[in-house]
Amino acid sequence: MTAATPLFDPAEFRIPAGIVHVCAGGETAFLHRHDAALLRYAADKSAGPPGRDAQDAVVRRAREKLAAAWGVEAADLGFCAHVAEGASLVVESLDWREGDNAVVDPDEYPSLVGPLALQRHPRVEVRPVRMRDPAALAAAVDGQTRLIAVSHVSYLTGERYDLVPLRAAADRAGAWLLVDHTQAAGYLPIDPRIADFAFAASYKWQLGMTGTAVAYWNRARQPGWAPSTAGWHSLASMARPDYAAGLPLVPDAMRFCRGNPAHAAVYVLESALDYLAGFPPGAVAAHVQALTTALLAGLAEFGIPSTTPADPARHGASVCIATPDAARLTRALHERGIWAWNGRGRVRFSFHGYNAIPEVGRILEALRAEWRA
Repeated sequence: MTAATPLFDPAEFRIPAGIVHVCAGGETAFLHRHDAALLRYAADKSAGPPGRDAQDAVVRRAREKLAAAWGVEAADLGFCAHVAEGASLVVESLDWREGDNAVVDPDEYPSLVGPLALQRHPRVEVRPVRMRDPAALAAAVDGQTRLIAVSHVSYLTGERYDLVPLRAAADRAGAWLLVDHTQAAGYLPIDPRIADFAFAASYKWQLGMTGTAVAYWNRARQPGWAPSTAGWHSLASMARPDYAAGLPLVPDAMRFCRGNPAHAAVYVLESALDYLAGFPPGAVAAHVQALTTALLAGLAEFGIPSTTPADPARHGASVCIATPDAARLTRALHERGIWAWNGRGRVRFSFHGYNAIPEVGRILEALRAEWRA
């Protein structure tokens, strides 16, 4: 695939004319079709008990569509507010012992590291290890490693990690593997079964909005798992509770959802899943990687270094440039009609189906001028 033209029709998104929108790693542009999804939610929310039944039906359909896309059972998937909440539920559910450790990449996103770093009673040693370095990983993982937490694709560099050796390292130690698919879901094929638990925010390449994240529980690997906290929605019975008798949990991954799901966000996610299902499997991945490889080749030609591996098998849909001038550079690009993402000392260009090769040319032309400046 050459990506000479957009895979998605840009007119279906809120992208102003003439703008190169390469912010997918932070926020994708909103589909116009989501307006109708939000209006359906507003009508159902206002319809009393039948409206709540309609909202529950949307949650059920969204889980079924995600399950079909990810190749798992709908019961394996639930929703939580965001990846940080899901990761916290997993971390808090472990019976940590003195001397236990967890392994993460030094550049891992805070949503996975924060719950570990702030764990207390007892404290957990957080071991930073380059996930792409098998020798370093083997040296760091030991009999007291309880968790390996990793993003499928790095938010910071755009690097894609091979999850197979991480699964093997976790198995050798008897540890859990937790994977964040946020920077991959929506364009790369996702098979969450390699992990014990997996999550994905829905507002990036999945074309949803903030408020809900996909939560995966590998019930085959961890059949007895239970969170250490619950709410009314994650309980098995809606009857008047008998607290003395105990509170059994729902039997599936909706135990990640302690209170009401973010219904409006799930309505939008279902709309987004229907849209993405209209494209052949692998088409979005091939399209965005035609763009990333073209941009990386152009950067190399101009002598502009990137922290993103050039090999398409080792990166996702983003190209990152580390520079102390990132904030100024991003503002200058914005003034030229190129909307990229700034933060943490790097500029990130993240492609989706509404981008095309001519936009890569515009990015390179603007970068060459601003890099000299």
